[in-house]
Amino acid sequence: MSEHVDSVKTYVLVFLGLICLTVATTAVAFVDLGPFSVVAALAIAVCKALLVALFFMHVRHSTKLTRLVVLGGLLWLAILLLLTMGDMMTRGWVGVPGR
Repeated sequence: MSEHVDSVKTYVLVFLGLICLTVATTAVAFVDLGPFSVVAALAIAVCKALLVALFFMHVRHSTKLTRLVVLGGLLWLAILLLLTMGDMMTRGWVGVPGR
């Protein structure tokens, strides 16, 4: 099996990108954006996760099976998030006896 080796420059650029995104996360935490704060923080977190998965976990140079497993994990995460949001949105539809 042939190994793909990225250059040191690539890893340094990814590291600097992660540092910049971490600074952005900290900056967003100190700025009141209202309900958009969560959206901004999650967008930055997704970008950081993509950089780590693609470059440090070598998903971009992996086989189709590995990509399928990563896609399956993301699909499962989406299902769990949708079920959780469905539960949170429907609370209070039925009254609780005694209240």
